[in-house]
Amino acid sequence: MSERKATGRLAGRRSFLRTLAAGGAAAGLTTAATLAAPNISRAQTVTWRFQSTWPQKDIFHEFAQDYTKRVNDMTGGRLRLTLLPAGAVVGAFQMQDAVHAGTLDGGHGVTAYWYGKNKAFSLFGTAPPFFGDANQLLGWYYYGGGEALYEELLSSLRLNITPFLTGPMPTQPLGWFNKPIKSPDDLKNLKYRTVGLSADLFHEMGAAITILPGGDIVPAIERNLLDGAEFNNPSSDRVLGFPDVAKAYMVQSYHQNVECFEIMFNRAKLRALPDEQQAILRYAAESASSDMFWKLQDRYTKDLEEMRKQGVRTYRTPRSVLDAQLKAWDKIIDDLSADPFFRKVIDSQRLWARRVGGFFLDYQSPVAPAYNHYFAKKN
Repeated sequence: MSERKATGRLAGRRSFLRTLAAGGAAAGLTTAATLAAPNISRAQTVTWRFQSTWPQKDIFHEFAQDYTKRVNDMTGGRLRLTLLPAGAVVGAFQMQDAVHAGTLDGGHGVTAYWYGKNKAFSLFGTAPPFFGDANQLLGWYYYGGGEALYEELLSSLRLNITPFLTGPMPTQPLGWFNKPIKSPDDLKNLKYRTVGLSADLFHEMGAAITILPGGDIVPAIERNLLDGAEFNNPSSDRVLGFPDVAKAYMVQSYHQNVECFEIMFNRAKLRALPDEQQAILRYAAESASSDMFWKLQDRYTKDLEEMRKQGVRTYRTPRSVLDAQLKAWDKIIDDLSADPFFRKVIDSQRLWARRVGGFFLDYQSPVAPAYNHYFAKKN
């Protein structure tokens, strides 16, 4: 055998062995990757229908859009939420049922809208005025036992949803009227729109209550079906047309002293997602919560100024009305606490609000003296 042939055979054998080793290593890596691969997202795109409970022109729908944009940006398009306004698939008050059934994959609303199933739903979004602000309500939910209590409520009703509470709202106004409310007597027999436990509150105060979603309120006022109504804030109220049907805007009230939004998803579908996408849906709700509160500071104040230019007059709700609301709350809480679960939630909220509210009352300086020092008109 010549040296060249021997060398050639050795080279060929070495090349074969190297190829075999490389192939074995690659196969080993593939096997290891298969065995060790976590539940991470792949390249395919999943598109979900996500409906709000708000008219498309409402700033609340815009808040829902801010959330879906965060999700779509962070998932890199692998999971896409397609946002729809109220009524696109189901009405506002039917959204929870649609998510439960899988007709919708998710949605954006408020827990007070499910009050008809169990009045305790309202406690998680429009609680009694125990809390100093809505961030304290969210603090209770995520760090004070509220989330576990909400899961207990959902489980008792066998609801196939996973909720994220988000978006702290400022105190809601008493609402819109043809003339200012000067005393609790002015509310007696008044045809008034509200939702959630606020309906019980104003019923206790003598009003005739109608429960309607946001987009239906102004048409009801135009048809004289309502004498007064509250929705939520200057931006929503302005775009929904309240200044066209009433000019007396009563600010400050204890009926919904605090409120937050709810983002929900079909639980079975959520759990089928890769872990990273489930995390994005949750953390995007937390991120959008902060951004929403920063944005509303700009928009609510500007829209209130614009409404005043339209001839709207703002009035502070009299102390006599506020005191009557607190007394009515006492009665509502006492009556509804006959239900053990309702009582358990109330007791949990009181414990948190007493401790946390007391802390902030002691630690924070009063706002009014500093504001008046710098901004009040000088005589």
